[in-house]
Amino acid sequence: MTLENILADFQLLDDWEDRYRYVIELGRALPPLPEAARTEANRVRGCASQVWLATEVNRATDGAAPRLIFKGDSDAHIVRGLIAILFAIYSGRCADEILRTDAQGVFRRLGLAEHLTPQRSNGFASMVERIYTDSRRAVSGEARRSEPRTTPTNNDPMSLFNLVRRHDIHRKRTSP
Repeated sequence: MTLENILADFQLLDDWEDRYRYVIELGRALPPLPEAARTEANRVRGCASQVWLATEVNRATDGAAPRLIFKGDSDAHIVRGLIAILFAIYSGRCADEILRTDAQGVFRRLGLAEHLTPQRSNGFASMVERIYTDSRRAVSGEARRSEPRTTPTNNDPMSLFNLVRRHDIHRKRTSP
């Protein structure tokens, strides 16, 4: 499933209930993650659900940036769907392209920011940060280590601080 297909399908769906079901269906279409990939090193921290993200780095031989392939899974259906959306955005792309791509912008275009709980939004941000971390490491040639990922800073638009702030601003705008 491509990002363009997902965006087009979202345009066809009129209400959030249908979109929510569609996100769940995207997750059901993910290939299963092998049990061997469900390691502590592949677990994404900062998610309310159990989330695993395995990254395969294909080194380019022609001087281009490495290309990253992602595989993942979660114990929550909606989170599996968010993983599928992230893979449509990032998987199979060069690391430098990944670092230039704004997942939060796609998240807003799909209307997900307004309809997911702050916990789910924070988990989405944690998955994006993990993808960015693996991309930076691939560009630098550094092997991924198994220690916990760094958390986003308040200067990072994907940080929990900024996600909560945006949620609070949205709530104030929509409150009576």
